Amino acid sequence: MKRFLLVFSLLACSNFLLAQTDTETSPGTAEVKHSQLSGRAADHFMLQLGYNGWASAPDSFRTGGLNRTFNMYFMFDFPFKSDSRFSAAIGAGIGTDNMFFKKTSVDLRKYPLNFVHDTVSTYKKYKIATGYLEVPVELRFASNPIHFNKSFKVALGMKVGTMVDAHTKAKISKDREGYGGYTQKIRDKRNFNTTRLAATLRVGYGVFSIFGTYQLNEFIREGAGPNVKPYSIGLTISGL
Repeated sequence: MKRFLLVFSLLACSNFLLAQTDTETSPGTAEVKHSQLSGRAADHFMLQLGYNGWASAPDSFRTGGLNRTFNMYFMFDFPFKSDSRFSAAIGAGIGTDNMFFKKTSVDLRKYPLNFVHDTVSTYKKYKIATGYLEVPVELRFASNPIHFNKSFKVALGMKVGTMVDAHTKAKISKDREGYGGYTQKIRDKRNFNTTRLAATLRVGYGVFSIFGTYQLNEFIREGAGPNVKPYSIGLTISGL
């Protein structure tokens, strides 16, 4: 999975850099002809890196470390004929989240999930990682529809995804038996809702924007654990 993400990221970045060429000057108004839009930036990749959190998490949860999210999408943009500043976009890609804990362990194979406060073992790192195949949909506004890379942009949307991976990863310095210096992984999706529905928002200028997401449906299956709501906020790089 890591090799795939590295190769995909390199391809995305190279395509993104090659796509950022200027086109003819445009007034950026609703009267822009659709024939003029063919010359605008043709970058269809959207890369997102940010902070990941769980809303409504119990106070007993001991999170720690840099929780992070990373998303990659290939998007198609469809300008409105009535006003080219507005467009609809749809795409596909992957979304990953990493939630770190301190002095805590959880066995994903057990029902319900039990977040155990572990003061005996010593963890260098402990996280729950999830991965999704996702389809994002956006309603977009750009003040300059020809020069997207020189435009104020707003995008409001949704994304639906299906979980392809859920695992814990523990780097253990010392366990309860006194052993250490090893990594333990537990991979199991049974306690998670494998469908994700999240609201999304992006606001920015040019190729950079700030994004936010909030999951609307349950993350952990009903009865399998607390009803936490994952959210994220971070930086987007995209020409469209």
